[in-house]
Amino acid sequence: MMKKVKYVPPKIFHKLFPGTIWESKVDKILFTFDDGPNPETTPIILEKLNEHSIKAIFFCVGENVERYPDLAKQIIDEGHLIGNHTISHKNINLLNIKANSSIAECSNIIEKTTGIEPKYFRPPHGRIGLLTETLMKRNNLTNVMWSLLTYDYKSDFNIVIFAVNKYLNKNSIIVLHDSLKSEAIIEKSIDYIIEKTKQNGYQIGDPSKCLK
Repeated sequence: MMKKVKYVPPKIFHKLFPGTIWESKVDKILFTFDDGPNPETTPIILEKLNEHSIKAIFFCVGENVERYPDLAKQIIDEGHLIGNHTISHKNINLLNIKANSSIAECSNIIEKTTGIEPKYFRPPHGRIGLLTETLMKRNNLTNVMWSLLTYDYKSDFNIVIFAVNKYLNKNSIIVLHDSLKSEAIIEKSIDYIIEKTKQNGYQIGDPSKCLK
């Protein structure tokens, strides 16, 4: 049975999927960006992160990495991580052999393009199942979910404000999107999260430490 996770996953999920990372491993906030790279949004995100000396992990779609290899390389060159988000971002049936193929192919493209084998995975649309962690072991990956989904892809900044105000925590893994759906609000969404982080006395961490 597939499960789709909302703003904040119920704690029971932590027990059902113990091999999955749900929160930052240190008391620092982690920025994550799904669905890229994209020529309209990736440069905006990278510039904003660089402005604030923030490192993040980008869960990239294999087809997009293949289409925009220079952007994928830029993500790595600027000190960020790239994770596996499957080859095409289609809903995958984790009981189907095609799921393994979609994951493996994405990893191969990322490694071929950037020279670095991805260590982390996030399922399309946040759908996980009982075989997710088996697939992770098979592909030498760790599944990374989140503790704060901003719904920025709805392109409604008020929803982002609500999510951050209500659910931001000192060890949040935050999901934002590197796609046209969030283009209109991505810059101010990042700024708002940084502002609230400072107001709450929290810190932003490096993905290599937050996911260790």
